[in-house]
Amino acid sequence: MAPTVTTTGTTHVTEHTVTVAAPPGTVYALVADVTAWPQVFGPTVHAEVLEEARGEQLLHIWAFANGEVRNWTSRRTLDPAAHTITFRQVVSAAPVASMGGTWRIQPDDDGGCRVVLLHDYRAVGDDPAAVALIEQAVDRNSRAELEALKNAAELAGRRHETTFTFSDSVEIDGAAADVYAFLDRADRWPERLPHVARLELTEDEPGLQHLDMDTRSPDGSTHNTTSVRVCFADRAEIVYKQLRVPVAMAGHTGRWEITPRGPHGTGVVATSWHTVTLDPEGVRQTLGAEATLEEARTLVRKALGTNSSTTLRHAKQFAEEAHART
Repeated sequence: MAPTVTTTGTTHVTEHTVTVAAPPGTVYALVADVTAWPQVFGPTVHAEVLEEARGEQLLHIWAFANGEVRNWTSRRTLDPAAHTITFRQVVSAAPVASMGGTWRIQPDDDGGCRVVLLHDYRAVGDDPAAVALIEQAVDRNSRAELEALKNAAELAGRRHETTFTFSDSVEIDGAAADVYAFLDRADRWPERLPHVARLELTEDEPGLQHLDMDTRSPDGSTHNTTSVRVCFADRAEIVYKQLRVPVAMAGHTGRWEITPRGPHGTGVVATSWHTVTLDPEGVRQTLGAEATLEEARTLVRKALGTNSSTTLRHAKQFAEEAHART
């Protein structure tokens, strides 16, 4: 996966490659499904399809670059027959002036494929320091994404065993704004939630939160998690990605969602969603050589669901008490 870097004027071009022991169609499907990127690609925190028509997409992506979460919008053109996807940022984040590229998935003679990831970019003001910073971020992220893509594609046959999504919901006789406020103010959770022992929240940019949390287990022990959250107050939704996952997991993302309770009812429904990808080797290390993925799914579902349900019950109490005072 050694990169090739060339420069033409102020436009810089990089190329990263990896060989994958999986069919081109399998690899292409993983690249095409941008909403699954947070589970597949480590740098990606959240991705949304804003518009889609006739093989064209408008995306909004939040991802790490040189240790910081940045967001941008991109347009993509998908060609499933040729197994290529081209992309171009519409609104870039400084110091990037422009960024684009191509995914090319080329079949090989062994039934697998070679993935080529091209980037072209310009820096704001053609600043040499900015160019170096962008090159470093592109190189680090491209290497990480190609390695993750290789792993995910080569394990694609077991995806139905390793990746699963579940949710817990509660009906609330209160306002969406109050429920959202409870979930948004995670810095107040240690005094509001019995299972949160400590929580440090930083929010250098409105709506982009970093959480460092110690959670109490039923046996009295505590475990630490760190995560990034993207908060959408206008639609009463918070999405997050856990950055440090237990050994048994390869990935964990989630979403807090608050919706009206039907066209004629009052109040709202608050739902906690989790998507988890298990690490088969990590499961064996944690639960023993004879442990099954089904056993791990059950344990993970119970642990995450218990904490989410507890948070939802306390959010319900907070919002309904606020409603009673109005």
